[in-house]
Amino acid sequence: MSTAVQLMTRDPRVILNALQDRVPHLVADVGVDDVWEREVRLLLRDSVAVRSLAERILGQGVAYLVTAMENPGVDMGVGYTVDLGVHQLILDTPLYFAFCEEYNDGRYKHHAPLIDRRRDGTVMRTAELLRKSGFEVDEELWSVDVSDCSPCDDKVPDSH
Repeated sequence: MSTAVQLMTRDPRVILNALQDRVPHLVADVGVDDVWEREVRLLLRDSVAVRSLAERILGQGVAYLVTAMENPGVDMGVGYTVDLGVHQLILDTPLYFAFCEEYNDGRYKHHAPLIDRRRDGTVMRTAELLRKSGFEVDEELWSVDVSDCSPCDDKVPDSH
């Protein structure tokens, strides 16, 4: 008899909203239902024109940050498109600090981007790491920037 193993996919929306108790003022301040909705609206305000795309980008940004924090020292990088979601989360500093508390053992995870982009396959290797970490990978968002990685400086301690 074989035993079927069902893998659970980690849901970026659930992950983000689970942090809401640490930053309740963010939601109350703008009158939205949850942190996910807040971050989607901020993406729509600043950089993404279509809601469904903003949600996809935010979801991949959450997946990237969680994976980067859970895998310190692993060479990772995103392309321009997913980086919009990553930057949205980092710029909302109270939320980003809550992320660091939850997924980086309370330590601040620095964002220290290099100026020159890499074209060495890092983007798709990173997407595969997300998949191995239990996240659904939006292939279209990762492959659109496959040869245009925005890596961080590995000389900065605990950076992504």
